[in-house]
Amino acid sequence: MWTTRPGLVRLTCRGVETRKGNVAVDNSPDAVLKKGLETAGLPVALAGPLSAYAALLLKWNERVNLTAITRPIEVVDKHLLDSLAVLPEVPTGAHRVLDLGAGAGLPGIPWAIVRPDLDVTLVDAVQKKVAFIKAAAASLGLAGRVHGLHHRATGQGDTLGTWDVVVSRAFMDVEPWLALARHYVRPGGVVMAMVGQAPDPALVASAAAAAGLSLRSQRRFELPVSGDGRGVFVFERST
Repeated sequence: MWTTRPGLVRLTCRGVETRKGNVAVDNSPDAVLKKGLETAGLPVALAGPLSAYAALLLKWNERVNLTAITRPIEVVDKHLLDSLAVLPEVPTGAHRVLDLGAGAGLPGIPWAIVRPDLDVTLVDAVQKKVAFIKAAAASLGLAGRVHGLHHRATGQGDTLGTWDVVVSRAFMDVEPWLALARHYVRPGGVVMAMVGQAPDPALVASAAAAAGLSLRSQRRFELPVSGDGRGVFVFERST
């Protein structure tokens, strides 16, 4: 069964100030981000570096194809809060994260901003995207523990090693993702799949068994501004 986490508040705004009764409601991107952090139990002060990352992403996007989402309120909703919504799934004690098909650095860079104990390597096959990841890490003061790597992961014959957490955000369908990610997770570590539409449970169970993984948890949630449905699966490698 899917479960809905009650953390992030469902909003119907589109980044403009509205009124509820006689009270003005600030639905600007900054306010929505702060509200999302607050309701997720995270320090509101993190809005500063997260907003700086979003601004850098949009600036680079003018000349490098990083994202089709260009409205600031949607960047907050569909990139930042989407990434942070699954951070509770990262196990306590996990420190080394591999983000495959990282694109513009999601979810790895927002995770690293919020969790200073994480060391994140973000891998992508597109050199320009890796260049952005490295520039963002340097600009945000994260270069010591956020690393961009230009590489095409195939699961065989490479030197990526094994990790505490291996994650993808809509990188590929869950079934081929598990077949790939199993090569990079250490025994006792977890593979996370961030998805939009809920996949077929029978196919997921079959793919997990074939990859030597067991389903640890699954959760469905909604993004706070758009209301778009998202999901996260977490699989554990026992041996």
